[in-house]
Amino acid sequence: MNAFNIVRVRVKPGREEHFIAVNRRVNRGLKGFRSGAIVKTGEQTYFLVGEWVSLQSMVDARPKMIEMLDGFRDDLEDLGGGLGVTDPASGEVVLELPAPAPVAKK
Repeated sequence: MNAFNIVRVRVKPGREEHFIAVNRRVNRGLKGFRSGAIVKTGEQTYFLVGEWVSLQSMVDARPKMIEMLDGFRDDLEDLGGGLGVTDPASGEVVLELPAPAPVAKK
């Protein structure tokens, strides 16, 4: 069953270009990784989203993901509340929402 991981981060002012550049260069060769995205949701707030073939493949890749995080950790601000620089969540897909079929033009 597919799984996703979602990680919220806040990038330090003036470090956003470096943060994006480092993530662009990262070799994603992680077994079971399907795709990912970085979504900007606020002034300095981003979510890193990854899709995996299974929850276990994501769990197995965690050491490599932490190694990749170390490549841009200095770009991130502490989120407060004891979270550190990341606020991660992950889980298995319980419902997939496919795009609707295109409507034929008349």
